[in-house]
Amino acid sequence: MSTTTRQGAYATGQYRNLLQEYGYAPEAIDARVEACWNGLFGDAPETRIYYEAGEDMGYLLDTGNLDVRTEGMSYGMMMAVQMDRKDVFDRIWRWTMAHMYLEEGPNAGYFAWSCLPDGTRNSNGPAPDGEEFFALALLFASHRWGDGMEAPLDYGRQARKLLQACIHKGENGDGFPMWNPANKLIKFVPNVEFTDPSYHLPHFYELFAEWAEPEDRDFWREAAAASRDYLPIACHPVTGLAPEYAHYDGTPNDERGYGRFFSDSYRVAANLGLDAEWFGGDPRHGEIAERILAFFADKSPDDYRRYELDGKPLEEKSLHPVGLLSTNAAAALAAPGSAHAQAAVRLFWDTPLREGERRYYDNCLYFFSLLMLSGRYRIWEPMQA
Repeated sequence: MSTTTRQGAYATGQYRNLLQEYGYAPEAIDARVEACWNGLFGDAPETRIYYEAGEDMGYLLDTGNLDVRTEGMSYGMMMAVQMDRKDVFDRIWRWTMAHMYLEEGPNAGYFAWSCLPDGTRNSNGPAPDGEEFFALALLFASHRWGDGMEAPLDYGRQARKLLQACIHKGENGDGFPMWNPANKLIKFVPNVEFTDPSYHLPHFYELFAEWAEPEDRDFWREAAAASRDYLPIACHPVTGLAPEYAHYDGTPNDERGYGRFFSDSYRVAANLGLDAEWFGGDPRHGEIAERILAFFADKSPDDYRRYELDGKPLEEKSLHPVGLLSTNAAAALAAPGSAHAQAAVRLFWDTPLREGERRYYDNCLYFFSLLMLSGRYRIWEPMQA
């Protein structure tokens, strides 16, 4: 199934606990995971990003922009299914379907990417990084907990319906697909023809190729291969840095100033790590991870910047330094032999959750990286009959 050369947890059922391999005590790792979950989803005002709404709904707040995004909602659902918190998962999904789901217009079948906390939409357009996380979180929920009898808690059906929209919209003149049908690359948004390297999740597409509607599975296999081939041409050959926006040929798209390494770009490193954990990793991706780890090895988080892809620092400081050091640590899963891997993980372990108004994005990346590094970001397969 995988185009990679080494086996990962999908084949072996074994998940690496890199933190334990590096000497951290299992009890301390367990405590950190629980503390981080409680920090994000509990009542601590300095770190929380999840808020209940009414009797049966909840949302994750982008605390820097004071809105609710499909990015955060889909991340929250993935976190909840990994932590076996069906109650939280269902609250987030109900809010999403009530306020974000688009039933009319060219984006029908997708989700509005930004809403106010009261559910008012800021946009009627989608962002595909949300849809791909929604789909896999729903499939995992279906497999871990079983499907509900009624919508929207019929998780598997909802996931397959969404995946069909993502690749078939536009065939009847009804909008645009989220993946380019010819090159199988994910778009930044459906109605443009460029991409965001941090959206490329070949390890997700491998699983869609197993569990999507049968007629769509070949597409997802091709998409996994296409994204694995794309990342090496989008990341700089010396620094490993990726732009936020890029053309299909891998060159940066800087028309709106997003052709440099900044906030979206941070996720590439973590994506490389999780692909390696689940499917063994592509050797080319291991080289990218090694370059990223080497580039940041001598840089202090206090001085992280926006960077040109060749590593030239610009004046603007990073908005999310905790998020960046977290994803760099996760890259160690793709390059565990790197001379810089253990130091990156140590920096992550020694850094607490972020507090303050910018905490949302940092702490999402922090918690995902913690799940990856502790072997707790897992593939949930269908329950055996």
